[in-house]
Amino acid sequence: MTNFKKVGLTALAASLVSVSAHAGSLTASGTASMNTEGHSGENLNAGTTFSMANHVILSGSGELDNGMVVSLKFELDQGDGNGGGPFDSHSVSLSSDQMGTLTFAGHGGSSASSKIDTTAAGDLWDNFDQLANSSGVTFPDAIITNAPGNNAFFYSSPDLMDGLNVTASYTPSAANSGVGGEMGYGINFSGYEGLSISYATTEVEATTEALSGDNTVMKASYAFGPVTLAYSVSEQDTDTTTASGESTSYSVAYTITDEFSVEYGSETHELDSSGTDAEIDGISASFTSGGMTISASMVDGENLAFGTASTEDVEYWSLGASFAF
Repeated sequence: MTNFKKVGLTALAASLVSVSAHAGSLTASGTASMNTEGHSGENLNAGTTFSMANHVILSGSGELDNGMVVSLKFELDQGDGNGGGPFDSHSVSLSSDQMGTLTFAGHGGSSASSKIDTTAAGDLWDNFDQLANSSGVTFPDAIITNAPGNNAFFYSSPDLMDGLNVTASYTPSAANSGVGGEMGYGINFSGYEGLSISYATTEVEATTEALSGDNTVMKASYAFGPVTLAYSVSEQDTDTTTASGESTSYSVAYTITDEFSVEYGSETHELDSSGTDAEIDGISASFTSGGMTISASMVDGENLAFGTASTEDVEYWSLGASFAF
């Protein structure tokens, strides 16, 4: 059954090789930011660093003769370019009220699970990603995800009932890689005021059976008045303990005014090959006025390489200003 679905999706893609839209429009939007941050810990003093980030998104869309809408999105990002250049994510989408939306991403696409895999606390682990100290400790990715490669498909259905829709993804196998294509499925519900729930699972295909399995993500949030509570679970399940683990996270956000908000978040990351969990806690605040946002955060990480040595404990702080245009 799985092979049949993959063949069918590939055939559908082949039938959508070329489209011509009419009465189209092209828009540009972007953001820029200035940031400063620092890390500190035993045998680690990264000092204070300064950086900037920027990206511009070009979006175009037009309606076809049959009423369907074709859209193109292209991102210019100097700091995260595909292949080392300034060009990053790009995709084309075909949508209608009855069909939903089918997106083909040449780069920067999503699988069903990676679409919702940001932790409830906002990926606090990413502040320590691949950091190293003078004791020879390099901190690995704390969470195991299953992001698609290039040329991946993502489908989102229209609402099947009030606030309920489904998603599907397909990442084709690379030529001569020995790795099969990966299917994913998800469901999302937001039909109750303030409540949002998402669940998805995606196949994990690798060169060996022991490294293959599935990636599952669940995320829920509930907003009441100025308070928003969120919780998430992400699990990678294979027969290889070093490639399997679970991450749980929660956050509490409080909107003090329309412009000012604060948030506390916590993450626990488990690796099946280790009896020690990585634990990360952080607090952040942001102030928004017009198109400008000032943000600050303080994050504390313990056992970041899944061991108990004091050299695996790191503190992080950041301050930044971002601008939308």
